[in-house]
Amino acid sequence: MADLNTQLLLVGRLFLLLGVGLFLRRRNIIPAEGQKVLTDLVIGLTLPCSIICSFLTEPGEGVFRQTMEMFLLSAAVQAACYVSGLFLYRRCEPEHRTVLQYATVCSNSGILGTPIAEGIFGSGGALLAAVYLIPVRVVMWTLGLSFFTGKKGGFPLKKLVTHPCVAAVLIGLALMLTGITPPRLITETMRTVGNCNTAVSMILVGSIMAGMDIRLLLHRDTWYYAVIRLAVLPLLVQAACGLMGAVALVRGIAVILTAMPAGSTTAMLALKYGGDAEFASACIAVTTILSLAAVPVWCAVLM
Repeated sequence: MADLNTQLLLVGRLFLLLGVGLFLRRRNIIPAEGQKVLTDLVIGLTLPCSIICSFLTEPGEGVFRQTMEMFLLSAAVQAACYVSGLFLYRRCEPEHRTVLQYATVCSNSGILGTPIAEGIFGSGGALLAAVYLIPVRVVMWTLGLSFFTGKKGGFPLKKLVTHPCVAAVLIGLALMLTGITPPRLITETMRTVGNCNTAVSMILVGSIMAGMDIRLLLHRDTWYYAVIRLAVLPLLVQAACGLMGAVALVRGIAVILTAMPAGSTTAMLALKYGGDAEFASACIAVTTILSLAAVPVWCAVLM
């Protein structure tokens, strides 16, 4: 059983940041128009920098089989999440479906999952978590983004490729595959900006929650999604790993990262593209709280 101090610290930090955002919105330090500014700042700058930096990881020697296994498994999981999202939420409120579909392909596996994977599995966990996140980032900023943009008459390929986060994924992939490393001044600057992403993102989500109907925290769609996110999807990944004979390390990381709560970008994209940002914030808050119980349970299953 893993030491839960890392998980408790990380989740606690996220909730404190949510509280800061809620406080700032209630005091009108972040006005309504300020939410749009913060959304554009995250999607246009801090998140792209964070994405590019996440690709600046060298796999190393002796782990090629594990990294390839992890990559293929992650790609299969993302494909399954995308397809299942088209069917799982047909009985949910119509205004909630887009949020739920995106949140199914986008979890908090980067901000919350990677440090937990490293804490549980060591440096090998951090490396394989970075590999797992490659298909996740590609899908969430292509097919995932289309959940929000598709209802507005489609998203042309040129506009999609030039979206800051999609462009960041393409640049990151190119850097990783070619082995090119930007000058240190550039990478350190990007890391400095990217390190702000968690704080700014969670403060923004907290500010959105300030205007949220508290009943959304208890809404059946919120809890239905929580069961899908934290129980059903990890269980399916666990079963798939057993069928494909995945090694214990790959199986453990894949299951833990799949069992992460909804990603903060769910609320930001809902706000930017006219989705239900308040419902998205409720999904983030509820699944983040429940992950305190879900992750230890999955650790017990895996160990």
